[in-house]
Amino acid sequence: MQSTRSTRLLSLARRFVHIRTAAQSARESTGLGRDKSSGAESTSGTEQTTHFGFQTVRESEKEQKVHEVFEQVANSYDMMNDAMSLGIHRVWKDMFVERLGPTHGMRLLDMAGGTGDITFRYLRYLANQPNPQQRSSHVTVSDINQHMLDVGEERAKRLGLTTDQLSNCTVAWQCADAEKLPFQDASFSAYTIAFGIRNCTHVDKVLSEAYRVLQPGGRFMCLEFSHLTNETMQWLYDQYSFQVIPPMGQLLAGQWQAYQYLVESIRRFPKQEQFKRMIEQAGFDQVSYENLTFGVVSIHSGFKL
Repeated sequence: MQSTRSTRLLSLARRFVHIRTAAQSARESTGLGRDKSSGAESTSGTEQTTHFGFQTVRESEKEQKVHEVFEQVANSYDMMNDAMSLGIHRVWKDMFVERLGPTHGMRLLDMAGGTGDITFRYLRYLANQPNPQQRSSHVTVSDINQHMLDVGEERAKRLGLTTDQLSNCTVAWQCADAEKLPFQDASFSAYTIAFGIRNCTHVDKVLSEAYRVLQPGGRFMCLEFSHLTNETMQWLYDQYSFQVIPPMGQLLAGQWQAYQYLVESIRRFPKQEQFKRMIEQAGFDQVSYENLTFGVVSIHSGFKL
């Protein structure tokens, strides 16, 4: 019995090493294994550069690269979220919407809303609130990747959460760039973005656009991976992120490189206090943040006053 178990463990270990070696070779052959300095050398000319995970790329390249990542992971995105976080991402999103506290009559822009996780929670939250005045609410789900939106729309139909199936609430799905929103000024009373802002090239422009489309008194809320407050726990989390998540992406979704980028992008995102200052610089007041799970993720909030 012990011999059989040892044989199975050895087989799994060999498979893991084989996948990791093959994926690393693929990354190197496509240039994805380059460090920051080698990436910087390839960005000739005067065009500004930015980061794509741990790579340095031209700004014009990043949007396409991010688009390709989410094209690759769209169909397995929700499954991988469950696997990577052991299901805790559901709790984080529940808390995020509870902190928003939707009320009837709200007009929400759910940016980077993709597969609909935040929007569906928003709709269910409203359905559980009394609405004696029959006030109408709205949500626009927006994402730069149409494939992600297609997955979300299909989910909405299966869950019975479309405009035709809801009362006193409308739902729209629109492909848009968070840095150049196609909406008029003061169009929404709330703006949410969950696990999306770190993938944008110019975070300052995203915040500026969020401020522009919000009505006076409107609220900006962001749920994003962040940085742990304890160095030992951060080290352990880094080991999990870099040694487990990419191989898991390969085994469950056939995507090593996409998940390698995702964990690298988390490490490049500003720390809590720095991001708070960026939100304030965009014009928001009463800016605050709340760490969840020791700072693995943070909820950031600000108001347009």
